[in-house]
Amino acid sequence: DETTAEGEEAAIRAAVQRYLDGTSYSRPEQIASAFYAEADLFLSHPEEEIYIRSIGEYVGFFENREVGKYNGREGEILSVDQENDIATAKAEIRLEEGEVRYIDLFLLKKLEGEWLIISKAATRMP
Repeated sequence: DETTAEGEEAAIRAAVQRYLDGTSYSRPEQIASAFYAEADLFLSHPEEEIYIRSIGEYVGFFENREVGKYNGREGEILSVDQENDIATAKAEIRLEEGEVRYIDLFLLKKLEGEWLIISKAATRMP
């Protein structure tokens, strides 16, 4: 059903956008709300080939910042692909300082009627 597919994509996009907006405005609770409680994030780090953090640890990166103040981090959803109760999404994150750019890949699952990010991998673009 076309309407259902559009509604599912909108719900997936909304979950990823919650994360993007939460990171742009340093809102730890909003960031956490987009993720499954036990999600792991595979992040980009200059000194580690693979830098894994739990969602709790990741949210901690934003806890000592001014909540609600735009921090120069801009995110844009590039694509979404969904099959039944799982989905992937791809986003570009740009940081104002130093023209830094990341690509984030998200794995999502519909749990108890809600789309949540269950994993994220990020790479810093050259």
